Amino acid sequence: MSTHKLRTTVFLSVILATPALAQPADDTASTGQELQRERFTVDDRPAFVFRPTKELPSPTPWVMYAPTLGSNLPGKAETWMFRQFLDAGIAIAGVDLGESFGSPKGRAVYNSLHKRLTSEEGFSQRASLLARSRGGLMLYCWAAENAEKVNCIAGIYPVCNLASYPGLKRACGAYGLTESELAARLNEHNPVDRVEPLAKANVPVFHIHGDIDKVVPLADNSALLAKRYKAAGGSMQVKIAEGQGHNMWRGFFECQELVDFVIKHATAEQTPQ
Repeated sequence: MSTHKLRTTVFLSVILATPALAQPADDTASTGQELQRERFTVDDRPAFVFRPTKELPSPTPWVMYAPTLGSNLPGKAETWMFRQFLDAGIAIAGVDLGESFGSPKGRAVYNSLHKRLTSEEGFSQRASLLARSRGGLMLYCWAAENAEKVNCIAGIYPVCNLASYPGLKRACGAYGLTESELAARLNEHNPVDRVEPLAKANVPVFHIHGDIDKVVPLADNSALLAKRYKAAGGSMQVKIAEGQGHNMWRGFFECQELVDFVIKHATAEQTPQ
């Protein structure tokens, strides 16, 4: 069993996860496709929902997940944690936007997803957000404009900084702007620049992130977000996976702390006071 150390810095509490379980996800494990996935469309985009295996009192708690790309995401890596959510009475939903990089057009589709599930399916008005990798751009941008609809945010090496990934030159097209125009308006669209609404709404945040991630560097993403979030009065914890990069290490996807965090906040409405 891996051990954990606790380190406190001036801006966030950090739990170090040793890489004792550093191995690829088991290829023989159940895939996300084997869960009971229902497919539908939202604003002409393919969407999905996994219904919980346990029924809780209405409204149905749910996880808003991103990214979703074709039939690949979510996939088998997410199966372990998805099963825990479903068995706890929590639904999971998302919509495939392609490479939207958190753009306003993409956020509008997530608005439609939220409206569809809350008005037609009896889902809770407040979702628990789970962002993996580039899904962080979409979910944080959506959350900054809908803080009252967010229970919590969890992230697996999520992108929190457009300048870090994919870079403004690559992202600007999704925003309908030139690179220089996006740079001038970055504070309107960049998660690390939009923390105040979430902090003001007391939205708790938990990330797990590798300390040698070259694709989505820790310092420019989760660590920078945590520093600014705490400065704004928010509560955020980052669990650092030592010796891990942007990969499919099982510890990222079988993080009990992340699962417990989401379940706690997602089911808060169903917990007697």
